[in-house]
Amino acid sequence: MVILTFCSHSIHWLLLNGSYLFQDLYIHVGWPLYWKYGHAFEAFKIIVTNPDTVLNTLTREVKEIGPDGQEVTKVVPALSEEVKDSLIKNMRRRMTPQPLKIRADIEMKCFQFDGVLHIKDAMRKAEAAGNDDCPVKIKLVSPPLYVLATQTLDKEQGIAVLNRAIIACTEAIEQHKGKLGVKEAPRAVSVTLTFNT
Repeated sequence: MVILTFCSHSIHWLLLNGSYLFQDLYIHVGWPLYWKYGHAFEAFKIIVTNPDTVLNTLTREVKEIGPDGQEVTKVVPALSEEVKDSLIKNMRRRMTPQPLKIRADIEMKCFQFDGVLHIKDAMRKAEAAGNDDCPVKIKLVSPPLYVLATQTLDKEQGIAVLNRAIIACTEAIEQHKGKLGVKEAPRAVSVTLTFNT
């Protein structure tokens, strides 16, 4: 219920803040999206990536006096192009997903000759396990504690990448008789539902 309340507040805020025609927006955009998608927030998520599939289906009826003096009803788009562009721009700015920070805490030791160099090599192997969408960074907290971290939009991908980084780091350090222990498994540390302002 809290999420629906938050979503409803967000919808109201986006419709109210983006335009001077907020009552018309509710009548011709907001409520039809609720009826069609169950909640306007679901439609807004689609609008961020593909606005025409949702907004071009919305229409309204306008009554005009025809040339013969009779009242004629026309079906026109619910939004003018300038209001549509303003609404899309506002939604894209405010509803852009925020990247999640994924983190794992490890303890790494190597008491062999050149152990520090072996630990650095293992750290490089862990960072190499990342990719463009999900780069891995490893930082020293205080010996022997290290933190592996990444930022991504996909939580499962981030956890999988950090798990691969831990495996690569473990294999590299164990080749030199070192040890790696996972203190805290990969987890999301910044799970937030926010809107950019």
